[in-house]
Amino acid sequence: MRAEPTVLYDVPGPKARNLYRLLSVAVAVALGVLGYLVYRALDSKGQLTSDKWSPFTESTSWTTYLIPGIRGTLIAAAISIVLALILGAVLGIARLSDHRIVRSVAGFFVELFRAIPVLILMIFAYQLFADYQIFKSKYLALAAVVTGLTLYNGSVIAEIVRAGIRSLPKGQTEAAKALGMRKSMVMRTILLPQAVTAMLPAIISQMVVALKDSALGYLIGYIEVVRSGQQLGSFYGNYLPALLVVAAIMIVLNSALTMLATRIETRLRTGKRGKVTPVGGAAAAAPGIDITGD
Repeated sequence: MRAEPTVLYDVPGPKARNLYRLLSVAVAVALGVLGYLVYRALDSKGQLTSDKWSPFTESTSWTTYLIPGIRGTLIAAAISIVLALILGAVLGIARLSDHRIVRSVAGFFVELFRAIPVLILMIFAYQLFADYQIFKSKYLALAAVVTGLTLYNGSVIAEIVRAGIRSLPKGQTEAAKALGMRKSMVMRTILLPQAVTAMLPAIISQMVVALKDSALGYLIGYIEVVRSGQQLGSFYGNYLPALLVVAAIMIVLNSALTMLATRIETRLRTGKRGKVTPVGGAAAAAPGIDITGD
């Protein structure tokens, strides 16, 4: 059978295909050998024995270490995601403002906090809050983690919002303005509802990033799932099983967040099917009928 041509790459010939098969086998053998060496090293240290995994069958390991850590991770992630979405929407819209000073201030804010690593933001916020006693000591680490995640992810989401709005056809805005609609109403009733649907995949990815970055809070003393896993491993002497369980927990949390956000995205997309946009409705409305909501 004749191979179909492609514009992306040249179809490999018989010699190239044999070479690829040989390399694949060599890589598979190398990975197998490496895996066996890792297994031997861990087994010689007693890290794969059943005694190392037995603490996870005890309720005290979960109630003392893992559940408080999971709760801390979810609280920090939930608060920071909500605040980052609000901050990102405000900054993204501000960057599209007709006023130059508003665009400049918003742009400076976004570029500044996008360039600073999240961990540095957390450490700086922690030191600032501690020096000026802005929060009580038991909330100090949580406030610093939320502040760092909010500032960074809010700045990234602002760029997502700005790109999403700019991706819409300009004819919609021009038609709405021709009907006498104010810019705030155009943004609220026409542009944002459409842009949100287009932005959701990128926003979902950023929400997952915020959830994962909450683990950086352990460096400033915040009790989250990674720190709890380390404490459990230190207490029972089973660091490897503890970290593997923590990794599994993070995978479950991120998968659950992705599934939830994807379901919301699907409902929003299906809910918009068959609906007429305000501009389209305005163009088809009879003269004298007010459809702008004023």
